[in-house]
Amino acid sequence: MYLQNIMSRLKRYLYFSLFLLVNTTVSAQNSTGSNEDNLIWNSPSENSMGSMPAGNGDLGINLWVEKNGDLLFYLSKTDAWNENARLFKLGRIRLSISPNPFADGNSFIQELKLKDGIIHIEGGGKKSPVSIDVWVDANNPVVEMKVKSATPVEGKISLEIWRDHRRKVISKNEVYSFPAPGAADLFIEPDTILESDNRLIWAHRNTRSIWSENLKLQSLDQWTKDHDDPLLNRTFGGTIISRDMNKSGMLALQTKMPLKEFTVSVFALTQQTKTLREWEDLLTTIVNKTCEIPLDKRLINHRNWWKGFRERSYISISTTDTAEIKTVNAINQGYRLQRYMNAIGGRGDSPIKFNGSIFTVDTQNLPGNNHGFDADYRQWDGAYWWQNTRLPYWSMLAAGDFDLMTPLFKMYMKNLSLRKMATRKYYGHDGAFFPETFYFWGTYMDENYGPNREGKPEGLTDNLYIRRYWQGGLELSLMMLEYYGMTQNKAFARDTLIPFATEILTFFDHHWKRDGSGKIRFDPAQSLETWWKALNPLPEIAGIRNVVDKMAELPADFITSEQHSLLERLSTDLPPIPLREVNGKKVIAPAELFSERQNTENPELYAVFPYRIFGVGKPQLEVGINTFSERGDRGTGGWVQNAIQAACLGLTNEAAGFVGSNFSNWNKNYRFPATWGPNYDWTPDQDHGTVAMIALQNMLLQSNNGTIWLLPAWPEKWSVAFKLHAPGNSIIEGRYSADKGLKIVNKNTLRTTHIINYMNGSELH
Repeated sequence: MYLQNIMSRLKRYLYFSLFLLVNTTVSAQNSTGSNEDNLIWNSPSENSMGSMPAGNGDLGINLWVEKNGDLLFYLSKTDAWNENARLFKLGRIRLSISPNPFADGNSFIQELKLKDGIIHIEGGGKKSPVSIDVWVDANNPVVEMKVKSATPVEGKISLEIWRDHRRKVISKNEVYSFPAPGAADLFIEPDTILESDNRLIWAHRNTRSIWSENLKLQSLDQWTKDHDDPLLNRTFGGTIISRDMNKSGMLALQTKMPLKEFTVSVFALTQQTKTLREWEDLLTTIVNKTCEIPLDKRLINHRNWWKGFRERSYISISTTDTAEIKTVNAINQGYRLQRYMNAIGGRGDSPIKFNGSIFTVDTQNLPGNNHGFDADYRQWDGAYWWQNTRLPYWSMLAAGDFDLMTPLFKMYMKNLSLRKMATRKYYGHDGAFFPETFYFWGTYMDENYGPNREGKPEGLTDNLYIRRYWQGGLELSLMMLEYYGMTQNKAFARDTLIPFATEILTFFDHHWKRDGSGKIRFDPAQSLETWWKALNPLPEIAGIRNVVDKMAELPADFITSEQHSLLERLSTDLPPIPLREVNGKKVIAPAELFSERQNTENPELYAVFPYRIFGVGKPQLEVGINTFSERGDRGTGGWVQNAIQAACLGLTNEAAGFVGSNFSNWNKNYRFPATWGPNYDWTPDQDHGTVAMIALQNMLLQSNNGTIWLLPAWPEKWSVAFKLHAPGNSIIEGRYSADKGLKIVNKNTLRTTHIINYMNGSELH
């Protein structure tokens, strides 16, 4: 049996080696293979830039294996907010195995098993193979490591921290929001190593906070009298345990003797507690409760979660055109890996951070201007930018990943009362507006608001890019409406959608005066970050129009008479979509009047996406296409939406080209092929991949007023198997090829009256 196992491992190694030889590689450091389920590396990594991410949606790791026999990973959590509202790592973990199974001359395979959410590693010589399985439990706050060896090995697990002393931040390059002249200095506080019997335990505890001063600066200090500081006493950290190891100093555990098999568990917790001891006791309770369930049973439950996630939806493309095989393979891999990234970072207490999610690493080995930072660093730091935050969440609707959207809705809904207070304080009327950029508790960053308020009206920001950029509340209202349309979740409509959208629409109803004809005159205003001066900007008009129309379609008993009056008033008083003529073509305008261009967006195309006034199955499709052809900013990458808008307009070649470009381009300084960016933000850029996801989904499926359009922007030569979600709890599963055409293979879950093949206009259902 032992010989059979060895032969099986050798055959597997040879198979993988042959597989990798025929796959495109970037370099020896980036050698990568993949199939539908796995991402495979056949050599150890040099450093953290060769890491592979995993997570359970709240707790995450960046894992890599080095040639010296060490397995390392950064440990992260979605709610590890420090005293300055920066999202920190919890620490770094190192597993050392002796003798070194990954020494030169030994085999090596590192495999990300997407269908199981497991990183599997194999190494060792012919007579001493070693395997390591690492997974972040999908249902519990723990990273599990299981080591097996044909011959006994020693293991040592170590905790590594870099916040080991109080440090003053002296460079503005390190953080986005920096203290104003005369303000208190910015410090990074140290972590604490706790005494324990036979485990490692550590924490970072916020003994101070920027929260109250931030609210005071923005004339919202009344809020602090009735609400708790979300940063103060927030404590995040973890504990490392192993029944097979004894403590070896304050920062390590060591196997009791050489073993053929051992396990290690790393638990994590973020909690606000009165004392550090209370946090430690709570962590111990979580450990004990989790460990009551046998590890094998928890692994089965973990695999079942990933099985359910995988079965929700999929897109798998193929082609016989040799010139396009490489692009198609990149699209397949990019789509699967970005959806995986959404899952491993999207189920926590805080929404996905656009600038790296929880999977940032140190830049000690990164060439260029961003060299030399620790793993806590990210450009644009800890605040949320709506323009960037939204894109991962739009990609979740068609994928059916509705549970991943909860943190976003929760954060905005939790901040609604504060934004109502701010609206009343600054402008003296009802409703609520949300800033384009804000801390997770709902206020501007000091840097954007402006720390010197002398002579400035309350609420007026120093940052001109976002001074009147308030349309994000409209787009989120639309996203909530789309979410309800797909899930038919009445409790969500009652408790979240309708209260939120009502306050947003009330703000837009009250904030501007009507003109002589009774129409709202949006002035002063801006059109996104691009046009700083605008009269009647397109995004606001298109957004209000779409949200009002969809709110009016809700069941009559959902909406009060007062809310009906609000919808009717806005529908009547809204100015028309601004249009103009360019090169003899009628096109959408970014506003009725606009000037002072400062950024690189196409605000006029918000009428195509996200607000879908123009597009497939809509009137005046030609106007939308004309607008796209005359757009000013024509590229792709990062948060640029041209790929999505091309797909929404049925422009097959353009959409396919953009999607292929996005999914083919990751940062080659990093090994993991979904490490997009930094583009405009940071690495891994969560916008770059999700823009391509949204575009690919819209190339396959779009819906409008009870009609589903299939293949509205699909290349005829690309075969595809897909399963996607649509309004009314519909799930569309189908197959398409050029020779066999389109076939729906699952008709059991369809709830829609009309399903039309856009390629030939035939009705399928």
